[in-house]
Amino acid sequence: MKIIAVTSRHILWDETIRYAENCSWRGGHYLAEQMKKDIFRGWERVFIAYNGRQIAGFCTFTEKDEISDEYSFSPFIGSVFVDEAYRGNRLSGSLIQNVISYAGENGFGSVYIMSGEKGLYEKYGFSLLGYYKTIFGNTEQLFVTSTQGK
Repeated sequence: MKIIAVTSRHILWDETIRYAENCSWRGGHYLAEQMKKDIFRGWERVFIAYNGRQIAGFCTFTEKDEISDEYSFSPFIGSVFVDEAYRGNRLSGSLIQNVISYAGENGFGSVYIMSGEKGLYEKYGFSLLGYYKTIFGNTEQLFVTSTQGK
């Protein structure tokens, strides 16, 4: 399984849009809409797990995620999803570690992720910063990890 960082110029961009539109997670449709609008700029990427024939999962690496604009945290891993057929193979961890490496290569010292999940991102080296408002009006947990030594 390869982890590939894609932009709108990548050959797998349209396939990733179709995959995200049809995946079992409701957030996939939102990601597909963002990709169709090509909102990803500069160093921002969609990371996909690809087995040479099909996409098995994805996540994003962006300046902002769902955190309220009143906060200045950046950059973010978001939209982490692994297809049911591939779960249990540590693909989420591979996607996340690839994003962290990419972030470090691009000069970022830290990476953030927002989640309602308890105990999930700590196993990937993230620490809870607290609860922060989202653009949707609720609060979510905000986690951070260093890109150094990863």
